[in-house]
Amino acid sequence: MSTLDTTTLRTQLRVVLDLTNTEIQIAETRMAQARTDAVRRELSENADNARARAEAIEAALRELGGVPQLAGPFLGRAAAVVKAMAEQAQPFDEALLGDLALEHQLLDRARYIKALATAAQQPDVVALAQRLITAHTATVDWLTTVLAEDALGGPAALRRTPLQAAAGTAVKLVNLPVTWSARGLDKVLDTVRAAPPAVGELLTQGAQAGDVAVKTLTASRDAALETAEQVTRREGADTAADALHSIRTATGVLDHDELPIGDYEELNVNQAATAVKELTEPTDIRTIIAYEETHKNRSGVVSAARTRLTAIAKQVGGLS
Repeated sequence: MSTLDTTTLRTQLRVVLDLTNTEIQIAETRMAQARTDAVRRELSENADNARARAEAIEAALRELGGVPQLAGPFLGRAAAVVKAMAEQAQPFDEALLGDLALEHQLLDRARYIKALATAAQQPDVVALAQRLITAHTATVDWLTTVLAEDALGGPAALRRTPLQAAAGTAVKLVNLPVTWSARGLDKVLDTVRAAPPAVGELLTQGAQAGDVAVKTLTASRDAALETAEQVTRREGADTAADALHSIRTATGVLDHDELPIGDYEELNVNQAATAVKELTEPTDIRTIIAYEETHKNRSGVVSAARTRLTAIAKQVGGLS
């Protein structure tokens, strides 16, 4: 093996080691955004596996006569911290696209290292490179699925931070075409202001003061949204009405007869889960998830719906 071959191979291994240290810190950062304990455990395992890969890369460097940079883990941690801070001002999808770009770079460099090691007749490094290729291919597929789930309306494996949610909303508002007439908007606002809270009914039920306040505000909001949707649609402002319907869908306050599954209220857990698996539109699946989480919260149905949405996300992302 020539000196040039050795130098190039060592250089690429050092770059991949630095990127792997960044990957470890990002995985640990993402643990705080995990939607479920299962996802949190998966991210923790990913971080542990990345540490094992970093150790293997260091060993390969030593075998090739190189010395791993001591500042690598520190620089990786610092890069991940900077990335985490910067992405708080980004929409959620942009943050995930940054993660995906890192994994693609790691994957491409691992393939390059495999070619270099093959040419240099270094079978141990070839095996290491194949290990890296397998790991980063799996992570690329996982991130692609998470992005597809987010594009389809979620719920994804990761959740947005409050700042990312605000940034994403701001982007959507900027891009939303304003087609409401001044008269139609005035009617919507008047409807929302006039929606009467059901205070009397709640008081007669003997509810506690705090419970009364919560139920009153919720009932008032839901009634206002439903009436506002009816008014805007009657006025011909379909874009506004669709936006209001989307809000009602996302918050799970649709009436049961508005759900995409007929006679939904009559279905038990198994029947509802089976019906959800037959749905093909992501919007319909999100509607069921939101309704379940708001009204019945049957874990079997919610799990079936999320599994179905993930399957569609993988298909959209070209992973199945």
